[in-house]
Amino acid sequence: MLAEDYIKQKTPNWERLTALLDKSKLSGLASLSAEEITELGRLYRSATSDLAVARRDFAQHRVTIYLNGLVARAHAAVYQTRSARSNAIWKFITTSFPQAFRDTWPYTLASFLMFFIPAIVSFALAYTNPIEASSIMPGLDSALNDIRNDREWWLSINSSGRAQSASFIMTNNIRVAILAFAGGILLGTLTLYTLVQNGLMVGVLAGAAQSYGFAGKLWGFMAAHGVIELSVIFIAGGAGLQLGWAIIRPGLLTRRAALAAAAQRAMILLLGCIPLLVIAGTIEGFVSPSSLPIGVKLAVALGSGVILYSYLILSGRKPSAQQ
Repeated sequence: MLAEDYIKQKTPNWERLTALLDKSKLSGLASLSAEEITELGRLYRSATSDLAVARRDFAQHRVTIYLNGLVARAHAAVYQTRSARSNAIWKFITTSFPQAFRDTWPYTLASFLMFFIPAIVSFALAYTNPIEASSIMPGLDSALNDIRNDREWWLSINSSGRAQSASFIMTNNIRVAILAFAGGILLGTLTLYTLVQNGLMVGVLAGAAQSYGFAGKLWGFMAAHGVIELSVIFIAGGAGLQLGWAIIRPGLLTRRAALAAAAQRAMILLLGCIPLLVIAGTIEGFVSPSSLPIGVKLAVALGSGVILYSYLILSGRKPSAQQ
């Protein structure tokens, strides 16, 4: 193929790539739509291939110089943006999320109390009257029957089914966290309902287990994943309470402005919770139902708690100013 024919065939793609690069020049890839970003990637790969052909067949032609410049420009746009995105993700993990947790800890504490108080009450009721435990929190008949009959239901999850179980648990935990978060829009009422419901459920199961002498086995199952899982639910619940409080008490701001500011902080918390729930779901799917000694599971619980709260409390702190 002659160089002129090759140029005529490929020029529309090169011109389109140039147009996309020009469009993204001021604001980066943020100025492109999702379809345009996909198209940019495809055209960049195509131009890279075209450059290889040009170097092989038309090494001395000006088209090779042109393609060198075009590919270099496209490479910078694509990979500098990727680097910036990686830096933003790293900053979010190491600074933004733990800082948001520390800035909003009173809401997380309130979320914890909305879970803990119903859990204590339902524990006491189920412990003193385990026969009627299902009336406190309907829908737990199967689990309560297993507790009553000393059946460790989690052992029925065989090794081949644990990946599927972990996937289901992750999805369910993320759903609960999102529900606790989004419930803040309804003045926090749905957040309150979600936290109280989960507190009642845990309290009923724990109280019945204590009454029937099953507590050691139940806590052996719940401990490994429970520290991270419950912590995340409290954080997500706290994020939801921020939304509700911004609507109820916007302060000097309009309700819309107060809600927007609260939503920005709350969204950071929710996004930070999702990978933690994936970790908790993995532990719950693989470690918790395993036949590992209870000491190992408790060590996982302790270790995960120390790591999680060291991260949330210490990560991203600015160095103290030197006196």
